[in-house]
Amino acid sequence: MSSAVIRSLQQDVFNPGEERLISCCHVSKYLKKKKTSFLCLVGTTTVPFNVWIIQIKQTDKQVYKRKRSWSLVELKSVDGHSELYETQEFDLYFDKVYRWVSSSPKERYAFIHNLWKQVSKHVVKDTPVFKNIPKAWITEDALTPESNFITSPLIVFDNDLVEDFQAITDKEQDDLKRLMEGCEFAISNAEGFMEILARDLSLLDGENVQCVLASEEHVESLMEQLELAINEADRLETQLDNYDEILCHVRDTMETMEKKNSMNSIVNKNNQQLMGELENIVTTLDLPMDYQKALDDADFTTPEGLTFSVKAAQALKVAMNSDIDKALLQMSAVQEQRKKFEKYKEKFSRSLSRQLNNLFIHYGNHKGEADKSVEGLILPQHSGVHKELYPYTELMHWMKVMDKKMYDSLKEVYTSSLGKLYDRDLRGLFNAAREKIGGLKPPRLQIDLLSDVVSAYAVASPTTLIGLDRDFWTLETSAADRRRYETILEQVLTQLEPVFLQEQQFCVRFFQLDVLSPTSKNTLTTLDGCEATMEIALPQKKMEKQIDEDVRSMMSTLFACLKTELDLLIDHVKRQDSFYCMYVLIGLNQHVMSAQSSFLSNTFASQLVEVKRSLDQFMQTQIESVKDCRLARKSKVGILPYVSNLEIFAVNVECLLKSDRAADLEKWYTRLIDTIIEYIPVHANEQKTPSQVVKMENYHHLHSLLSQLKISVLDVQRKETKQRYNDALQAYVTLYFGRPLEKLNTFFEGVQAKVASGVKASEVSYQLAYSKQELRKVINQYPGSNVKKGIESLYKKVEKHLSEEGNLLQVVWRAMQEEFIRQYKMLEELIQQCYPGSMVSLEFSIEDILQYFSEIARSH
Repeated sequence: MSSAVIRSLQQDVFNPGEERLISCCHVSKYLKKKKTSFLCLVGTTTVPFNVWIIQIKQTDKQVYKRKRSWSLVELKSVDGHSELYETQEFDLYFDKVYRWVSSSPKERYAFIHNLWKQVSKHVVKDTPVFKNIPKAWITEDALTPESNFITSPLIVFDNDLVEDFQAITDKEQDDLKRLMEGCEFAISNAEGFMEILARDLSLLDGENVQCVLASEEHVESLMEQLELAINEADRLETQLDNYDEILCHVRDTMETMEKKNSMNSIVNKNNQQLMGELENIVTTLDLPMDYQKALDDADFTTPEGLTFSVKAAQALKVAMNSDIDKALLQMSAVQEQRKKFEKYKEKFSRSLSRQLNNLFIHYGNHKGEADKSVEGLILPQHSGVHKELYPYTELMHWMKVMDKKMYDSLKEVYTSSLGKLYDRDLRGLFNAAREKIGGLKPPRLQIDLLSDVVSAYAVASPTTLIGLDRDFWTLETSAADRRRYETILEQVLTQLEPVFLQEQQFCVRFFQLDVLSPTSKNTLTTLDGCEATMEIALPQKKMEKQIDEDVRSMMSTLFACLKTELDLLIDHVKRQDSFYCMYVLIGLNQHVMSAQSSFLSNTFASQLVEVKRSLDQFMQTQIESVKDCRLARKSKVGILPYVSNLEIFAVNVECLLKSDRAADLEKWYTRLIDTIIEYIPVHANEQKTPSQVVKMENYHHLHSLLSQLKISVLDVQRKETKQRYNDALQAYVTLYFGRPLEKLNTFFEGVQAKVASGVKASEVSYQLAYSKQELRKVINQYPGSNVKKGIESLYKKVEKHLSEEGNLLQVVWRAMQEEFIRQYKMLEELIQQCYPGSMVSLEFSIEDILQYFSEIARSH
């Protein structure tokens, strides 16, 4: 690199910032040789002394500009890539890696060596690592006169002499110019100029020597003063050393005192904490003597004694479940006190268990309180039992925490004793209900035989099948009886709710069923053999599910016979009324939604599912009865049984359609009507009566019934029956009315054939076979009297086919009249088209036809 570039960098870039250029290297980025710059190692000229690595770029206008800079302490590593001198690549590691390629190996060597020297001087810790670099480059004597590697001007930046190089200032430059101007021949005669300078220098040296000799006395005086100053400094230093020894002794003494004070503070703090722990243990494990006596000899016979027993039991629970550190539990005094508490607990638990056990057994024979203001069926309540037991609630809660086995035993005695009581009451209620219903008395069945009873009566009674003939269709239950059954069932379900809710609320409160009991996983055995309860956090949903299961389990044991008795009652109603599932489903559904007792609601819901299945089976049986309908072959069938019975069936199931469970019946209603629509043609084809008549009458009857019911889900079926009725009517009229004027119709069919073959309508009369004379011959064969006889014969045939219950004779007769008129108009139109002006016409008119039909209808 030229010295001009170095001077330019120093003057233009670094002098303004009072910086000194130490080393410079012309470089380019790795794999980007066109983008060159100068990598400079620069130091400050002021204190504190800092060294920077600066990248300088030269712009297009030949101006040097700083691009980026790094402090020397930011340098982490230098990688020379290879120890060969000819290598030009090297990497500098800062916050990221910068890869450079120098313009020559010499510049790379000089820059790395000077960089190492500055790092050695100015970086104390975390020095960068120099790797893949010859060891000779990173030593102090790397640039000695014996090193012949570098001869370029860069060497001025690489030795110690030039480390102090600093460009002359402007003032020095001006002084130099004035000196040279004083000797005009300085440039042309350098030797003369040097002689003058040497002479002036010697004169100055002589003057300096004379000045020094002249000031010898002053120098001697100064030396004496310096010696006195040195002696005084030695004295002061000795005195300072003495002071320092004294201060060191004081410091050691203070440190010792500080340690003693610290230890005393720790001891006092420990004593206070120990005293606090001991006071806490004594206070926690202290049980007043009155409470000890109450626990040792509990009095449950008086209200005062019971109240004091509750307080003593609570105090014992607090003492036994106190939070004491595990290490303190090893103290013998603590263990002895806890063993003493354990004895009190066991004795008090036995006394309490004996008292409650006797009470539960005694109240198992309670007669109950009946509400005399209610008429009909009554289930006695037992609020008196609950009232007598409520004072023991807190003690039962105490038992649940302190003695789980005894608690479970008491709960079992309660459910057993009170369960017999409720079993007696429930059986009495349901027996009375069955007696009020009357009819066949169902045998008393065991629980294990109940499923056989239900399955034996699962299918509807054969007399209520919609597919049976009307002669065999019987309704064994009147509307009044059905209302009575419904009322009795409602009374029974209504009586259950308050009793069950009252008992459930008492059990939840008395036995604390809404709080999970500590299990074996919740207990911790201490070193003295005692058990301490622990709280375990459970998910909220899991906790609620466990509580519900505990409540249902206890209620199921108390009211074990409810499901059996309810099944027997419903089965008894079932044997009296095949349509029982309709109003039973409604009643159960209402009580499922309104029941506040979760157990009763679940029981009703379970029964509701069974009744819903019975409804499904009942409706499926009705559908099968339609498919299996067997009819005798008769000359006149009329309305099919399942179409006729549908009206009575609809009346009996109407109550369910008006309830919240209407959807359960509507889907079956749709299937039933679809089956009836499908099987009317099947059964119509099996009879002697024309199938069109059977379909016509039955679809008409079914359409009328569906229109009366006004059930929205059956609108599609209603429209379909209307269409099928019209189709059957049209088919019957077309088939049996035929063409009364047969010869005329045959004649004009020939006429139409000629016209179709290309003969003009007005020229048909010129055909020999279709002349006016031939037309008159055919018309003469159908005088009015013959036509009337034919119509009368047709009426008798229609009357023979149609049934009275179908009530469609007038409708069919009107349709045949319209058909006759249509054919008459067609023949008249053909005569006018093909025989215009021939004065030929039929011997009877439309008025005659209307009169014939009317007279025949009135005569019959």
